Amino acid sequence: MKDLTQLTATAARLGLRRGDFTALDLTRASLARIKARDGAVKAWLCLNPEAEAEAAAISADDPRPLAGVPVGIKDVFDTAAMATTYNSPIFAGHRPATDAAAVALLRAAGAIIIGKTDTTEFAAAGRNAATCNPASFAHTPGGSSAGSAAAVADFHVPLALSTQTGGSTIRPASFCGITAIKPSFGLISTEGMKRYAPSFDTVGFHARDIADLTLMAQVFDLPTAAAPTAPRIGLCNTPYVDHLTPPMAALMAGASRMPSAQSFDLPPAFAVLDQLHRAVMFAEGASAFLPLARQNPGQLHADFYERIASRTAQTMRDAFIARDRILHLASQLEVLMCDAGIDALLAPAAPGTAPLGCTPGDPVFNSLWTAMQMPCVALTGGSANGLPIGLQLIGPRGSDGLLLQIASRIAPFLASKETALDPA
Repeated sequence: MKDLTQLTATAARLGLRRGDFTALDLTRASLARIKARDGAVKAWLCLNPEAEAEAAAISADDPRPLAGVPVGIKDVFDTAAMATTYNSPIFAGHRPATDAAAVALLRAAGAIIIGKTDTTEFAAAGRNAATCNPASFAHTPGGSSAGSAAAVADFHVPLALSTQTGGSTIRPASFCGITAIKPSFGLISTEGMKRYAPSFDTVGFHARDIADLTLMAQVFDLPTAAAPTAPRIGLCNTPYVDHLTPPMAALMAGASRMPSAQSFDLPPAFAVLDQLHRAVMFAEGASAFLPLARQNPGQLHADFYERIASRTAQTMRDAFIARDRILHLASQLEVLMCDAGIDALLAPAAPGTAPLGCTPGDPVFNSLWTAMQMPCVALTGGSANGLPIGLQLIGPRGSDGLLLQIASRIAPFLASKETALDPA
C-alpha cells in the first residue's frame, strides 16, 4: 500500500469510497507519521486516544464529506475528548464540557480528530509554540497557528483548523509551503474558541491544495459563486512595500507576468491600517485578558499584563474611532476594485521566507486584510534559498467561494517556472 500520508483530503475520500483502504488505515498512517516525525517537528500538544476507534467505525459508503479524514485542531478550540490548554500553564489539563462549534462541524462531517496542535499562548502573545518549520528545523513555522501549519506541511494530517487575528493562518502557510484560507469575518462561528480580539478573530484552515480548501469551505458552508473565465488580478505590494525582502519582491515581479494581472496600488490613506488594526486588537485583547489576570494574579506572561496596563480611557476611545475608519476603508477598497474591474488582489503573504527561531513573524502584510475582514487564500510560490515562500489572494467580503475558484486557476502559474526563484 502506498504512503497514505501523502494523500490530500480529496484524494483520501476518493480512495476510501473505492475501498482502496479504510479510515482505520488512514488514521494509523497519520499516527505513525506523527510518531516518526513529531519528536523533531513538535507540532502536537496531545493526540486523541480514541482516534483509531473512531476511524474503525467509519464505513466505505459513509456519505459525509470528511468521513474518515484525519484533521488537526489548533489548541485554542475546545475539545471535549481532549485537553484544551491554549498553550498556557494556567490551563494545563483543562477539559471543556463540549466541543467548539467549528470542531462540532468537523465531527458532524465525519472527520477524525487526530489531536491538538501547538500555538502561541492564547493565540496572542506570551509563550511561543515549540513547533519547528518542517522545511528547516532552525526556522519558525510562523504563528500563532504554528502546529497546524507544520502538521499539514509535514504530512501528519491533510487538514488542520487554525485561527487568524492578525496573520496567524496565512503567514504560517507561506512559511511552511502550503495553502490556507482565512475566510471573511463572521462566516464561521467562534463559539468555544479562545477569543483575543472579537472584531478580528476568524476560524481558518490549512491544507496542501486548493481542492481541499474548497472541500472545507463546503463543510463550513462558505458562500459560493462562479468565477469569470479570465479573472482580473490586481498586484498589490501594499503600503508596506519597504518591509519586502528581495525574494518576496522577486516573487511579486514574477507574478506580474500572469495573464490578466495588472498593478493595483492602495491610496496613501490605507497606510494607517496596520496602526488601526493594532489599536483595536490591543484594546480588545486587554479586555479579553483582564479577567484571567484578576483570577490568576502573577501567573500570566508579562506580555498580557502589558496589554492590560495599556487599557485606558483614551485607548478604549481610540478603538471605537479605529473601527469606524477601518469600515470606511474596507468599503472604499471594494469600490476601487469594482471600478478597476479587479476580481481579486494578489499580495505578499509575509515579508519573505521564515525567519530563524520560533517567533511568530511579522504580520504587517496580513493585518490590513484581517482588519478589513476580507477573505484571504494563501498560495504557494515555490522556494527561495531552500525555504518556502508564498503569496495571498484577497477578495471583497463574502467572496470566499469566488476567491477559491480564482485561486485554483492561478495556482499553477505561481508554481510554474515563470515565477520560480530557486533553480530546479
